[in-house]
Amino acid sequence: MGGMLPIVFVVAAFFVLLMFIFTVKQQTAAIIERFGRFESIRSSGLRFKIPMVDRIVGRINLKIQQLDVIVETKTKDDVFVRLKISVQFQVIKDKVYEAFYKLESPHDQITSYVFDVVRAEVPKMKLDDVFERKDDIAIAVKAELNDAMVDYGYDIIKTLVTDIDPDQQVKAAMNRINAAEREKVAAEYEAEAERIKIVAKARAEAESKRLQGQGIADQRREIARGLEESVEVLNNVGINSQEASALIVVTQHYDTLQSIGEETNTNLILLPNSPQAGSDMLNNMIASFVASNQIGEEMKKQNRASGLGGSANKKRTPPAQTDNDVAY
Repeated sequence: MGGMLPIVFVVAAFFVLLMFIFTVKQQTAAIIERFGRFESIRSSGLRFKIPMVDRIVGRINLKIQQLDVIVETKTKDDVFVRLKISVQFQVIKDKVYEAFYKLESPHDQITSYVFDVVRAEVPKMKLDDVFERKDDIAIAVKAELNDAMVDYGYDIIKTLVTDIDPDQQVKAAMNRINAAEREKVAAEYEAEAERIKIVAKARAEAESKRLQGQGIADQRREIARGLEESVEVLNNVGINSQEASALIVVTQHYDTLQSIGEETNTNLILLPNSPQAGSDMLNNMIASFVASNQIGEEMKKQNRASGLGGSANKKRTPPAQTDNDVAY
């Protein structure tokens, strides 16, 4: 029995010691009251208090905290929109007393200020401006909260507009507008591509026609040169130009018949189909050229005769009378 007493005293002393000491976690402050009156603020570590006299009435979190506030309001163009405002705040270490005793519910206080600022700023903007100027809204909320909450021991670190959610019908309309705009741009690009194709095709066809015409002109030039050389060779052996031309026409006639005969699936029919027809065609062409030359010479003679007659008439025209030549 005598050996049990020391153990009992040790256990009792241990529990009494526990009543005198307490611990405060890192980034936390403990508020101590003595007989219901504020006594002190204890920071992190092992701390002492008087049992039955001192009491821990609360602990303040000194870490950065975040409060998400969802505000529904109306824009300038009468569109209802829901904004999610994230407020990051922290208790100022030198103002733990104000943070604990002056403000009953800091979250409710911050929420009220956020509602007030957002519903004052957003109705001034159109819906598109809300998306573009969300940083301006966040800055306005932060400025208002800093001025209001610093007296209560809270520092506003950052405010963010993390979500903008218009009405579902408004979002559907915006998506349709965006889709229509993109289809319009796509149609413009397609039309431009088609125009480029048409222009390129037209240029290619024009170049093809130009080269084709140049080739035909070169071909005819060479044919004429060949005919000229053929006539000259025939003249050298005593054949006159008319006979040489008739011989060339007959030769080309038979060359054409030969080329037609080589094609088995040709649908070409040459009418009339006789050597005499080529000679008649040549005679008709020569007669036409001779008649044309004669008509041209007659027209030149008539023009010269009319010009001489006009000059004679001009020489025989009497001079105009003046007032001095009038007889009274």
